[in-house]
Amino acid sequence: MGLIIGDLFQGFSVQWWKSKHNAHHAVPNLHASVQGACDGDPDIDTMPILAWTLKMAESAKDCKKGRFLIQWQAFFYFPALLFARLAWAHQSWVFVFGGWGQHSVAAAALDQKKMQYPTAEKVCLILHYVGLLAIMSHMPILNAIAYFIVAQTSCGLFLATVFGLGHNGMAVYPANQRPDFWKLQVTTTRNVTSNWFVDWFCGGLQYQVDHHLFPMLPRHNLKKVHTLVESFCKEQGVTYHEADMWQGTVEILSHLHEISTEFIKEFPAM
Repeated sequence: MGLIIGDLFQGFSVQWWKSKHNAHHAVPNLHASVQGACDGDPDIDTMPILAWTLKMAESAKDCKKGRFLIQWQAFFYFPALLFARLAWAHQSWVFVFGGWGQHSVAAAALDQKKMQYPTAEKVCLILHYVGLLAIMSHMPILNAIAYFIVAQTSCGLFLATVFGLGHNGMAVYPANQRPDFWKLQVTTTRNVTSNWFVDWFCGGLQYQVDHHLFPMLPRHNLKKVHTLVESFCKEQGVTYHEADMWQGTVEILSHLHEISTEFIKEFPAM
């Protein structure tokens, strides 16, 4: 089902997703111990466009373009989300086939070893793009281009908005200062206040805290554990954060703006 729904229908490698998402669940919002290390959260590896901490932004202090992006990153947040699906589709292709964007030959070989069904993934990804081209071939060229751009960017915006609400703007920890496992999951994660629209739009990920504590729990049971987890966190004195979609978005943009302000103050232009 993963091959069909992921590779064939969406153009996302199921093994790429499992590797990336398992790493995220293990260390959400955690800085890698050193630059380039694989022990940090891949989902906050968003430089040079977005910096979630001053430590991340520091790498752009001597680059004119980097400084510009960090200074205005709150304004670039939603435009960046438009390209999320294209970036993930590219990463999936590189993971499965190797090629441009792969860090090294050794990394490509490692990716291939991680794959349970390498041939099936290749076939399903190719069929995905064959189907996409078949649909576009029935349109005038400009319509086909417009269809591709709108479909890819709107999908990226919707997906990344839901994913971003779960963690963006929440606590980020250095690798050597992480709290214990369950506190790490709770303090780096934001729930979205449930209503009929949120339940449909987020598809269960509005209970992101509960999902992170019990990642194998089916989504129809997340609501049941929500109250239990919230009361447990209250007993332990750990903040269980929940916000509606609007408030959560404001928190994300405010956090990005605060990092920008701190960056300009800490590293003024020469």
